[in-house]
Amino acid sequence: MLKPNKSEALGNESISSLLIKQALPASIGILVMSLNILVDTIFVGNWIGSIAIAAINVVLPVSFFIAALGMAIGIGGSSIISRALGANDKAKALKTFGNQITITFLLTVSMVVLGLVFINQLIPAFGGKGDIFDPAKIYYRIVLYGVPVLAFCMMGNNVIRAEGKPKFAMIAMIIPSLGNLILDYLLINVLDMGMEGAAWATTASYICCFFYVLWYFLSDNSELKIDFSHFGLDLPILKEMSALGFVTLARQAVVSITYLLMNNILFELGGEASVTVYAIIGRMLMFALFPVLGVTQGFLPIAGYNYGAQNYSRVRESIKLAITYACGVALVIFALIMIFPESIVSVFTQDEAVLRDTPWAMRWVFAAIPIIGIQLIGSAYYQAIGKATPALLLTLTRQGFFFIPLVLILPNYFGELGVWISFPLADTLSTIVTGYFLWRETRLKLETGTTEKN
Repeated sequence: MLKPNKSEALGNESISSLLIKQALPASIGILVMSLNILVDTIFVGNWIGSIAIAAINVVLPVSFFIAALGMAIGIGGSSIISRALGANDKAKALKTFGNQITITFLLTVSMVVLGLVFINQLIPAFGGKGDIFDPAKIYYRIVLYGVPVLAFCMMGNNVIRAEGKPKFAMIAMIIPSLGNLILDYLLINVLDMGMEGAAWATTASYICCFFYVLWYFLSDNSELKIDFSHFGLDLPILKEMSALGFVTLARQAVVSITYLLMNNILFELGGEASVTVYAIIGRMLMFALFPVLGVTQGFLPIAGYNYGAQNYSRVRESIKLAITYACGVALVIFALIMIFPESIVSVFTQDEAVLRDTPWAMRWVFAAIPIIGIQLIGSAYYQAIGKATPALLLTLTRQGFFFIPLVLILPNYFGELGVWISFPLADTLSTIVTGYFLWRETRLKLETGTTEKN
């Protein structure tokens, strides 16, 4: 008799029940991770200073991009694993997982070496100028040591979810978050280690997560029991994994470019204070959107498994419910941000310039959040079913095709306001584009059962 958390449940249980079971642990995991980032920012801002917040924000694009290699490999491979399990092809699932481990190690270690070699060039390029440079360099060097471990955790977390084990994936996200908060208190507040303490707390928390993920795959909880033969690289699997994973990697690359542009543009417009404003808003975006991202994460294995099983009616139902849930929670988030921005900002810092400028900027940034679920679920759908090209294009619409051009143009006419209004404009335009393609997919393909892989 099958255990209730076996992957076959993705094809049998009601979509509503599955989506809640998958999305709730994912949401809790993202919530705790986001709270970690949020509280970490509060600790750093109050115990070290507002410049430290800006310094960490400068380092994020580089460390996030290398960690995104692990996430990209995890999501790309997990799409294959979900569909392989749905099609009863266990051998392909095992080979895919082995290849994920090998390529994660090779790529992330190479990227860390390059990141350390070019440290003095990368930090100023991402906005680490003036008083921000020295604390950013301290934080950057230490955190970079732990990024390959984080990449393995991100990769493993997505594989765990692909097996239909969201609770274990949730725990894997909670461990580094709680560990970082405890170590932040000890190293920054008790031992007074400043930026070094903040950086070592982050790195040590990644290591704790790695050991948990390793335990999961070595235990009886995982269906994926690989041996050394699975580590050998398989070209067809690598091609499919790369095509799907490139979607996530491209998205994170665009995020890193966005940080680069924003930090530099805002530094020119308003100095260190404006960079700090963006850092706080960025943390709030990560935190506030946790339930929307949780629904998206929960949706991925359901859509992928049922698509692999050619059960298109369940795929269609999962899309509709995921969008409904995502937009519903986004509307609640929107209301809270619009009503309480001043109270939110005062938690981070008492810097008068930051307290004055952040609330109105935050309202602009969150203005189109109620519709963002359509864009996230739409692009995730194509990734889940293995359609790399539309997944890539739709993923890039929000920040790549719309936001970056807008943020390069509008500040020339509206100053700092032009930066902030670029957010809702990009969200609206990308949602319209994604909504059209998703409507065409569900109406013309999924309903007739004539879906073809691109």
